[in-house]
Amino acid sequence: MNALTLVFAALCVFAIAYRFYGLFIARKVLGVNEARLTPAIKMADGVDYVETNKYILFGHHFAAIAAAGPLLGPVLAAQFGYAPGALWILIGCVLAGAVHDLVVLFASVRHKGQSLAYIATQEVDKFTGGVASFAVLFILILTLAGLSIACVNAMFHSPWATFTVFATIPIAILMGLYLQFWRPGDVTGASVMGVAMLVAAVIGGHWIAEHETLKHVFNLSKPALSLAVPIYGIAASILPVWLLLCPRDYLSTYLKIGTIAMLAIGIFWVMPDLKMPAMTQFMGGGGPIIPGAAFPFLFITIACGAISGFHAIIATGTTPKMLDSERNLLFVGYGAMLTEGFVAMMALVAACVMFPADYFAINSAPAAFAKLNMQVVDLPFLSQAVSEELVGRTGGAVSLAVGMAEIFRRIPFMDTMMGYWYHFAIMFEAVFILTAIDAGTRVGRFFLQEMIGNFVPRFNDKRWWPGVCITSVLFTSTWGYLLYTGDIATIWPLFGMSNQLLAAVGLIIGTTMIIRMNKGKLALITAVPGLSLVGVTVWAGYLQIVNTYLPKGLYLLATLAVTVLVMMTVVIIGAVRRWIALNKINKTVNDPYGEPVLEVVPE
Repeated sequence: MNALTLVFAALCVFAIAYRFYGLFIARKVLGVNEARLTPAIKMADGVDYVETNKYILFGHHFAAIAAAGPLLGPVLAAQFGYAPGALWILIGCVLAGAVHDLVVLFASVRHKGQSLAYIATQEVDKFTGGVASFAVLFILILTLAGLSIACVNAMFHSPWATFTVFATIPIAILMGLYLQFWRPGDVTGASVMGVAMLVAAVIGGHWIAEHETLKHVFNLSKPALSLAVPIYGIAASILPVWLLLCPRDYLSTYLKIGTIAMLAIGIFWVMPDLKMPAMTQFMGGGGPIIPGAAFPFLFITIACGAISGFHAIIATGTTPKMLDSERNLLFVGYGAMLTEGFVAMMALVAACVMFPADYFAINSAPAAFAKLNMQVVDLPFLSQAVSEELVGRTGGAVSLAVGMAEIFRRIPFMDTMMGYWYHFAIMFEAVFILTAIDAGTRVGRFFLQEMIGNFVPRFNDKRWWPGVCITSVLFTSTWGYLLYTGDIATIWPLFGMSNQLLAAVGLIIGTTMIIRMNKGKLALITAVPGLSLVGVTVWAGYLQIVNTYLPKGLYLLATLAVTVLVMMTVVIIGAVRRWIALNKINKTVNDPYGEPVLEVVPE
């Protein structure tokens, strides 16, 4: 099958879904009302609540939600063949992921831009909201560990890749200083400067890798990088947002959208064939990358490429405080997730244009690959072309970079530049990951400060440096420990499971709000994907605990998995009880805006 078919199918499906299904949900199910002022206008403070142009907000929202999940999940799921992953990305994005993001963003806009936990306290009950707040913090820890481990696997013992990724940090800081002091507000100038320095970093990395002294400085081991990434996380959560977080958002937005557009153009130009079969012999389990069967492990492996609970943290965090009109909920909420789905499809294609043996040699541990009795095809050439040892680079990042570089190499006049394209792709992936670490660690620190602040009020002061530093170190140490002691085979399924459960909770809380708004059967649009996701994810979590964690003596990971399952179960039971209570109400009342609802709740 030709890769162009999948790309074209994705574009058509997503365009039709946005125009018809997304618009139907926005107008008929949610009843968006342009006359209702958004929190950005009603609560404008010039700091958090800021009315923002919809295109700028789309860029911010997409940069925040598009982490490593849509890149690495589809690559790992290619173990099952291209067909299962492609189908779930298309169906999951349209009917579940984009619906989730739109509904959760709508709920937060209607609740003063507050968090998912707060929305749960208002729409369900206070106990459920309290459990949800702990669940969100817990899932953040697992998410950051899962994303970071993929970054580490791409950089260890690779001076070129490590230098290139590390260079993005001072580049972002220079951009922040430029925007804050040298040329305030000159976003275009800062972006041009940042992109130019990124290109220089990729070219300079080749020189670093061949320098007799400097190559040893950046030739870091897995344990060293597993310490370096959490240290970066601590710094990112403490430093002012204008110095690192915001300029990295500028960089990542251009880099993410630009690179995916380049990859799509490359696929249209090269029209490569998919060498991975539609379905492999590992559909029923026993694969070297994901030990479980495609059903149910496909769903928690692809994760963010089809639906993501992590998006609920962003959709109830910064984005609802910046939305200028409910009219733009569809564009920002539904549209950004469809864009991420297209990113996921590009990642799947990049993995599947490789020969299966080469793909498995990169993504499997050497011992596991040896049991497959496969012979690599292009891998020796690829290793030489990118100046890296590619065997056993598990996690998906390396095989994705190789697939992207292979497509770019086949464009006229690019055949000698595969090494540069490969390391550009590694940097591109790392920027995805580090952007999520920036935002996720800072959000986690806020959550922890608020929790400790219930007992030690001084911690509620977000400018009290001892509290900021203590909570940053505590929070980062938790996911840093998982990063240091885990591997992609054990951490990624745990991340995927918790992420999907949080997405299910977002859909279920959204269902509660839709029922309260007297929309009756229309609530099935969120209830069906939400409850289906619960069933599939709990099943996958159970199998992961029983078949992997307990037999291998990974009792900490088993405990974490059980804890997530229990907390999510409590939230879901609370929501279902609320559904039953709401359905017993036979009379509507008007809310403060004159809209008929079953019950009025505080915003």
